[in-house]
Amino acid sequence: MQKNDRKEVHRLKKSLLTGIIISLLILISLVFTGCGESVQTFKNNDKTVKVGLLHSLSGTMSFSEIPVRDAEKLAIEEINANGGILGKKIEIVEEDGRSDPSIFATQAQKLLETEGATTIFGCWTSASRKAVIPIMEEHNALLWYPVQYEGFESSPNVVYTGSTLNQQVVPVIDYLLQNGRKRMFLLGNDYVFPRTANAVIKAQLAAHGGECVGEEYKPLGHTDYSDVIAKIKALRPDIIINTLNGDANIGFFRQLKSTGITAQEIPVMSFSLAEIEIQYIGAENLVGHMTAWSYYETLDNSVNQKFVSVYKKNYGNEKITDDPMEAAYDAVYLWKEAVEKANSFDTEKVREALAGLTLNSPEGEIKIDEKNQHLHRKLRIGRINSTGLIDTIKTISSIQPDPYLETYDWAKGIVPQE
Repeated sequence: MQKNDRKEVHRLKKSLLTGIIISLLILISLVFTGCGESVQTFKNNDKTVKVGLLHSLSGTMSFSEIPVRDAEKLAIEEINANGGILGKKIEIVEEDGRSDPSIFATQAQKLLETEGATTIFGCWTSASRKAVIPIMEEHNALLWYPVQYEGFESSPNVVYTGSTLNQQVVPVIDYLLQNGRKRMFLLGNDYVFPRTANAVIKAQLAAHGGECVGEEYKPLGHTDYSDVIAKIKALRPDIIINTLNGDANIGFFRQLKSTGITAQEIPVMSFSLAEIEIQYIGAENLVGHMTAWSYYETLDNSVNQKFVSVYKKNYGNEKITDDPMEAAYDAVYLWKEAVEKANSFDTEKVREALAGLTLNSPEGEIKIDEKNQHLHRKLRIGRINSTGLIDTIKTISSIQPDPYLETYDWAKGIVPQE
């Protein structure tokens, strides 16, 4: 054999050996990771599983969202203290959405691609959620969204633990109409949730003998409501329907009181104002006004008493809890239950395990709907008291989620507003 021939044989043997080694490595990888496992699961190590928290830690929505993040952290700490999930401790990776939908999208991408998060708990405004959904769908990961919203959506990559319109807005408008509050003034921030909620309210009023006497929208973070309050004083509605979010509520309620309009004269029904916002606005500016949520800190049951007690112990006795916080806390435990039922962190397997899943939560028993990944929840109409907490004045039993309002004839033809 010539020298060049020997070199060629040696090269071929070396090439063949390299190919065999690569094939074996691929085979070993498939055996240990599982062909169907997600990219996010693969990035976690043997001892931890990463989850992303994505909220506004700065900007106009931060004072509403930071307590929601804290409630998620509390649930994670409790789960870790009890051994974690499937033998793994939960490792938190966190980003700040900065009250900006475009930043929410960028940070969601970072959490999934760079940080290796298996799932994400986060968002508040519908604009931030809508910005994040394409990222979740691209990576086939689950977003756990904890806030009431406008519906007309059912993404397989979102679990909606807040209420949709038929669980909050629609029954409240029925309640108000039945109690003689027929002339309504609609006030909200200028984005998808308030505009869609108000489109639904106007259709409902038209069908049931009510009247929308005025409708105003202001940007998130808006502070001067003198023009709006002047219109309210002139129109004298039976009630103001409020879908302002975050710190936009501060200026409105303080200015409303300063003009002498009281809850006895013209009450406000708020759909996005809870105990946290009351604390910032000041109870003295809100006494007697109404809210509508599934959860209040004042609920008298053992699960809620434990939740409130542990939260205050961890974050301070002056802190309070509210519905979005409780929905976020529940979301972490629902994820845990689904992962353990699936015996996997893989998105497809976890999604399959979600259908019909129940949890005994601080608000009572909740259930994930088998069709649309929304929760079955009760509705509690409440009135704000002098301590800044909310007393329940009416409870409506668990309501099946109907995000597209398919069961209401008067809602046909309504489309989400932008």
